[in-house]
Amino acid sequence: MEKLQSTLDRIRPTDKAKEEEAQRYSDGLTKPIGSLGVLEDIARKMAGITGEIKPPLPKKTSILMAGDHGVVAEGVSAYPQEVTPQMVLNFLNGGAAMNVLARHAGAELIVVDIGVAADLPEHPILLNRKVAYGTANMAIGPAMTREQAVAALEVGIEVAESYIAAGTGLFGTGEMGIGNTTPSAAITAFYKGCSAAEVCGRGTGLNDEGLQRKIKAIEQAIAVNKPDPDDALDVLAKLGGYEIAGMAGVMLAAAANRVPVLIDGFISTVSAVIASRLHPHAAEYMLASHLSEEPGHLAALSLLNLTPFLRMNMRLGEGTGAALAMTMVDAALKIMHEMASFADAGISGAL
Repeated sequence: MEKLQSTLDRIRPTDKAKEEEAQRYSDGLTKPIGSLGVLEDIARKMAGITGEIKPPLPKKTSILMAGDHGVVAEGVSAYPQEVTPQMVLNFLNGGAAMNVLARHAGAELIVVDIGVAADLPEHPILLNRKVAYGTANMAIGPAMTREQAVAALEVGIEVAESYIAAGTGLFGTGEMGIGNTTPSAAITAFYKGCSAAEVCGRGTGLNDEGLQRKIKAIEQAIAVNKPDPDDALDVLAKLGGYEIAGMAGVMLAAAANRVPVLIDGFISTVSAVIASRLHPHAAEYMLASHLSEEPGHLAALSLLNLTPFLRMNMRLGEGTGAALAMTMVDAALKIMHEMASFADAGISGAL
């Protein structure tokens, strides 16, 4: 708990004056004001986060948290739990979509076993930080103890801090865990005060019967556990997962160190919701990469007041959307560094 609390204590608001200064600089470049749209939004936000009008192109790290979920016993997933370690091995072998897109973005990919319900082999890109072998079944009781939730948050903080110390200037967050759209929908429904059906999707391909089981499991989890809406740790412990907590820890560490972090799809965004409930300024350091096809994603984003850059009909997770968005961050920063001003180019400004 000490690591978590010290991290929360270091989070401050982003620099709004730097954002305004960056926007004035952007407005003086050879284009109509605002014509680069979201790229200008990114550049402005990066200035506020880093405190620099033209921060250098950052070293990029994608952190993929992997964990299992006891609620799969309720029949909420189209795939068995053993797919989680199988997919982790695919990441380690370089064959997943996330591997391809991380390479495309020039990002280092790190996989963290924070709660996989199996032992995994040692590998250079795998960090074994297992808190437990999967969560308990949240449909019949808390997914984690409060102590386990804190431990998982602190794993995320410690992993992020180690990469910040090594020069990382931009994080992407991703996950792997069969069944993890179920706790994500539960947390979203709980905080939005809406029905489970409104934010519950088919995940990896549930049929109608499976979807109804998933909705029932979420309703039951909220009713049985009765989380405290004013205590984000309580919500996380009762309805969350180890990878959800781990990603939230990464986001808190990023905010405490003034490092931007890209959130990915539905599960990553729910982690962002938890982080923002633990500290209200944490969301200022987040960039929303894309809008997932998962029905709960837009609702989760609304809890953060964040607008995603991309809409590409994706629903894979893993950090794939965040990896794609890293290239947009680079583009926004290159505009600030390389584009000529009206004065430099000898072009008349607007009348």
